[in-house]
Amino acid sequence: MDGSKLLERIAINPKVMVGKPVIRGTRLTVQHIVGFLASGMIIDEILQEYTGLTREDVLASILLAKESLETTTFAPLSSEGV
Repeated sequence: MDGSKLLERIAINPKVMVGKPVIRGTRLTVQHIVGFLASGMIIDEILQEYTGLTREDVLASILLAKESLETTTFAPLSSEGV
């Protein structure tokens, strides 16, 4: 599945989870899924815990996080170590 099709699995609605990106039709945020992965869960564990999710939902979350980082400009909070 190509990236644009994957991203169709993500919804952003100000009335759902205060506008945070969620898996379409759920209240499960991309932030939660990325957090599960960061804590060491593997995709299969997430799918077992959240039976309504698909592998593509998790991949869409990873892709959205990646694309968000690509378009974000970061600035140091202080000049220490510069």
